[in-house]
Amino acid sequence: MPKRILIVDDNDVVRKIVRGILEEEDGWEVCGEAANGREAIEKARQLTPDVIVLDLAMPVMDGLQAARELTQILPAVPLLMFTNFESTCLKQEALSAGISALVSKSESIRVLINRLRTLLWRVA
Repeated sequence: MPKRILIVDDNDVVRKIVRGILEEEDGWEVCGEAANGREAIEKARQLTPDVIVLDLAMPVMDGLQAARELTQILPAVPLLMFTNFESTCLKQEALSAGISALVSKSESIRVLINRLRTLLWRVA
């Protein structure tokens, strides 16, 4: 059974690019997309993904608030924050909100894939 990934980013181009890259990985499928944290919560409830890739800065509900709620709803589902923003303070706040890993959008896409692989291995 393939590992199911939910992608959450307000930029539809980013979502499409990430979807295309992740779907090239054997045994992975993108089960859905959301454009903000509120949509992410709704989709996560409906789709029960194995992992959620979550942006930080989004309208309606940001990634940190969504992470806090998602960890209450689906505590076993790891959350990976994929963002343009980097700081020690953000990392600490993200971890306390329930984020399992952070990847900067400026890093190689291989970093994203490797971190997702690690998170998916843990839930296997």
